[in-house]
Amino acid sequence: MKKMQKNEGFTLIELLIVVAIIGIIAAIAVPGLLRARMSGNEASAIGSIRTIASAEATYASACGGGGYAVTLDDLGKAPTAGGPSFIPTDLANANAANALKSGYFFTVTDPGGTTVLTSASTCNAAGSDSSTQFFATTEPGDPGSTGTRYFATDHSGMIRQDTAALADIASGIPLQ
Repeated sequence: MKKMQKNEGFTLIELLIVVAIIGIIAAIAVPGLLRARMSGNEASAIGSIRTIASAEATYASACGGGGYAVTLDDLGKAPTAGGPSFIPTDLANANAANALKSGYFFTVTDPGGTTVLTSASTCNAAGSDSSTQFFATTEPGDPGSTGTRYFATDHSGMIRQDTAALADIASGIPLQ
């Protein structure tokens, strides 16, 4: 009596076809995932700029004598009487010298406002005087990879965006 031999399993050609199909699917999916990540980073940057604008309003009413903080460090300091800082630590540290927050760097400056309170007179002994104006910007840490848009806000509270850096009030933020 002759015994039948069973050949079970996949051939090399069948395995190569499966690997090729998986490679094609991955090539289609990866760019979409990268775009989704970039879109998420940009949404986070908008939310963080909104947080800075709200923190500035809180700082002006509670700490700066009606004047705004002109650096991230000033917003990141807690009042000396106690309580939390005006912005979260990860946002306070998200400047070009330190680290990114969701792929973006943040900056707060004084575009030329008038001093309201000296730094020693603010509730958190800020490093800078409070001012009648502020200008907050955010830019992608790696343009084209972590984000493509730049965002900014000022004392008006309006958030602006552009595909190039918003350097000052004259580049799209109205004086009010």
